[in-house]
Amino acid sequence: MSGVSAVVLAAGAGSRFGGGKLLAPFGGRTLIEATLDGLRGAPVDETIVVVGTEGERLRRASTALGARVVENRDWAEGMSTSVRAGLDACSAGSRAAAVVLADQPLVGAGAVGRLVEAFERGAKVAVATYGGEMRNPALFAREVWPLLAREMSGDRGARTVLARHPELVTEVPCDDVADPADVDTVEDLRRLEEGLASAGRGGEIRRRRNR
Repeated sequence: MSGVSAVVLAAGAGSRFGGGKLLAPFGGRTLIEATLDGLRGAPVDETIVVVGTEGERLRRASTALGARVVENRDWAEGMSTSVRAGLDACSAGSRAAAVVLADQPLVGAGAVGRLVEAFERGAKVAVATYGGEMRNPALFAREVWPLLAREMSGDRGARTVLARHPELVTEVPCDDVADPADVDTVEDLRRLEEGLASAGRGGEIRRRRNR
């Protein structure tokens, strides 16, 4: 038991994708299934999926893979509401929460494991970095949750809070264990699919995106 929960944010409308993004096919399954499969083996005690506009369909896909689903009825007000909903749903014994974006299928257990290790060494906030840039996922110790609840707003999630409180942040390099490529458009999904096919390694690929 690590005392860590994984919170997967899956409540957005995916408007740039044209809707239905997380249920789109990817690597022989749906995008949400690929993300949840990638978290298998992560040192967490529970996985919570926060849903919104595609609630019922995402619920079926998520619970089939052992995740617990919570609904964020305020999802249209921005990502910060989904982070709050996920933290509120964590078990009473949870000491920290690793927040993962559902449209980043190549992040996986490796990055979450690195963040949990940093937490065990005393980090209050551990954020994955790639090429020295802070991205996702991010882990928040329970003692930081009230600060997030007070200061988060809109669609920027915890980013503005971390910018105000850099003393809380521990950066955790994850270049060698994860890829932060996200899916905003159909073209993004196609590029990731092509990467999977060319590497021939299915869901284990960690393709590096040129930035």
